[in-house]
Amino acid sequence: MGFLRLMRLANIITAVSDILAGIAISGYFLSIDQPTFSWKPVILLIISTIGLYGGGVVFNDVMDAELDTVERPERPIPGGAVTKTAATLLGAVLIAIGIVSAAFVHAGLFSVSFTIALATAVCALAYDKWFKHHDWLGPLTMGICRGLNLLLGMSIVPSAITQFGYISIIPVLYIAAITLISRGEVHGGKKNTLYTAVFLYALVLAGILLVSFLNKSGGLYVFAFAGLLAGLVFPPLTKAIREPQGVHIGKAVKAGVIALIVMNAAWAAAFNMPYTALVILFLLPVSIFLAKLFAVT
Repeated sequence: MGFLRLMRLANIITAVSDILAGIAISGYFLSIDQPTFSWKPVILLIISTIGLYGGGVVFNDVMDAELDTVERPERPIPGGAVTKTAATLLGAVLIAIGIVSAAFVHAGLFSVSFTIALATAVCALAYDKWFKHHDWLGPLTMGICRGLNLLLGMSIVPSAITQFGYISIIPVLYIAAITLISRGEVHGGKKNTLYTAVFLYALVLAGILLVSFLNKSGGLYVFAFAGLLAGLVFPPLTKAIREPQGVHIGKAVKAGVIALIVMNAAWAAAFNMPYTALVILFLLPVSIFLAKLFAVT
């Protein structure tokens, strides 16, 4: 159970939704009825993101073990559920699985998928080790990790990265907002920081709608998913602004993390793939259920 708590299973589901959104953006699912279609690269990319995300958050706790002894003694390592050595081994194995799985998506050691997976692992470890507590490098690095994860999904059709790679900027903004909010989860937050998160969330919503408009796709579907996203992230954040205490900020962070699934469903809808959007959305109750069993932060 301690190992599962370290991996933050609810968050891993959101990483899987990144991959599915990236695949939807790439147009790969449009060939699902063709004889040449294969589920193998889809499964490999899902395994890859599970390994990369799981390993990244495990190393987050490994590198914060001493600090958590004071601030979050309930976490698995300071609480004694998992030793630091065992957690380090788990994190290393997960990241290795993530990188190796991506290498098999396309032939060649330095394929697009492999390169993106390797870059994701490097960014995640850099965040854990050096940038986490930096005012702007922390949110930026964490956001880049999520943007790379979306690109990892797109890499199933490498040419899609050239065409739609700019979309990965939007998850960077989204995760930067969540990371900013989370700064006050232990000792309480600052209203200016929370207002910045509101602005970033607004940019994310505008970006989704703008991409849909520019591609002349999505229609009412994208408005429905964008509206659902706004309904999930803004109410708890508004409450946290009114009362910037740790308990309210924690709920705003949790809402932002879980709502990542809705953002990814919105991307699928924005590219005229409403059925894929619904499949992604079905991951939401799974993530919510797991969030009740395991902490998301």
